[in-house]
Amino acid sequence: MNCLILVNNPEKYSGKYVAKKSFKNKNVVCSGKNLTKVYESAKRKGIKDPVVFFVPLKGMVQVY
Repeated sequence: MNCLILVNNPEKYSGKYVAKKSFKNKNVVCSGKNLTKVYESAKRKGIKDPVVFFVPLKGMVQVY
């Protein structure tokens, strides 16, 4: 799955973790370099089960 289709303005979040309300919603609630802080920030904003993931830098290879 390509993260470019998961968020609006992916260039803005390159190299950061982002939190969204759901996989279907492309709007980012919050973002940052620290996964835990992004998750906690989304929870404080009232998101019950935030979807948090890393937006890779352009050209970055990720192996899972």
